[in-house]
Amino acid sequence: MKIYQIDSSARKEGSTSRALAKKLLDKIKKPGDEIIYRDLDDEMLFVSGLTESGMKIDKKVQTEAHKKMFELSDKLVNELKESDIIIISAPIYNYGPPATLKAWSDLAARVGETFKFKADGRREGLLKNKEAYLVITSGGTKLNSSEDFLTPWLKFILNFFGIEKVEIISADQMALNYEKSVKNAENQIENLFKD
Repeated sequence: MKIYQIDSSARKEGSTSRALAKKLLDKIKKPGDEIIYRDLDDEMLFVSGLTESGMKIDKKVQTEAHKKMFELSDKLVNELKESDIIIISAPIYNYGPPATLKAWSDLAARVGETFKFKADGRREGLLKNKEAYLVITSGGTKLNSSEDFLTPWLKFILNFFGIEKVEIISADQMALNYEKSVKNAENQIENLFKD
């Protein structure tokens, strides 16, 4: 089993989303499992200069910046394809996703790799039979409220890639009662794996 863990918090030390994702990983992983780890705060490029949708630029006209972008995109796509379970930790920043997580989704959305267009123009995700766990944290935003633009977006993106089984662990509104919110998230992790 390959588990792909993605952290997106800009905070390295003292990040609640990172700590909860680690607890979840420790709960999920079994002896012999392979862990693929990506810290989006370390190596993320932002998509720019595209000529078509779906990350397509003819190789003959790619600049050095494009080549670097596609090299990282290829890595991200392969990491997704190789994994069986995906864990994504993300804090809600200003009601939405961290910029690095948005960039990750832009780089991972590749025609013919993670999705395709059907004859009727509709899109179909190509990453089937995978499951994802989202660890969402927030200071004041209530999860799945009208102010939460991260959770529904991230679920939609994963569904768009073909990943339909998505579980959510949340420590939201931590500014109101940090201990209670984190304890609630830890309980969610425990309850996910009860027989």
